[in-house]
Amino acid sequence: MSEKQFSGKSAIVTGATRGIGKAIALELAKRGGQVAFNYSKSADEAEKLKAEIESLGAKCFAAQCDVANTEASADFVKQVKDEFGTVDFLINNAGITRDQLILRMKEDDWDAVVDTNLKGAWNFSKAVLRPMMKNESGGAILNISSISGVVGMLGQSNYSASKAGMIGLTKALAKEVASRKITVNALALGLIETDMASEMNDEYRAKILENIPLGRLGQVQEVAEIACFMLSDSARYITGQVIQVDGGLAM
Repeated sequence: MSEKQFSGKSAIVTGATRGIGKAIALELAKRGGQVAFNYSKSADEAEKLKAEIESLGAKCFAAQCDVANTEASADFVKQVKDEFGTVDFLINNAGITRDQLILRMKEDDWDAVVDTNLKGAWNFSKAVLRPMMKNESGGAILNISSISGVVGMLGQSNYSASKAGMIGLTKALAKEVASRKITVNALALGLIETDMASEMNDEYRAKILENIPLGRLGQVQEVAEIACFMLSDSARYITGQVIQVDGGLAM
């Protein structure tokens, strides 16, 4: 595989200032891609990531954008198109959790999670389609979903619904745009070693690990490399699929 396999290609990664999104953004840059990402609040983290991407020799564009805002999302994509001249890849990664049993869950907690996780993916997918359709080689959209959207998780009615919605969005959109050489796939992630996972207490972590056949949490770099494969020419005949990256947790 060419080290600079994404040379001349540009990607948008939503919510990339930390964790999985950051790993994907950096891996794309290492492989020669131009990378754009949005951030919601963490301007300092965004500046650090931008500098890191540029230190790899890749062009980078970063701007504040609320993915749940349709107009702002469309404007962000337009800025990226103006900056890079093309939009080849979209990774819908931005996501939040507000876990609570449904009897105690507030309406705001439902709305915030569904708006960010699901509407955000819809907003950005809609906005990138016209630029991608003009590309001779089409494009690729990758939705970062979760096994919570496959099997459902206790206390995550909002999160599970949003991630299941992303899977439905993936399959419907894949059918709509296949004729335009645009692939749409999803990764249903299990437990990945991120800042959020590091906050689990030892007892809970041990209990979780018992249920993962491979006996460990996934690493963000593993997700980044799988994401890059799904965006690569090697995966051009894969569309409408949900790839579970969960160590066997949801078999």
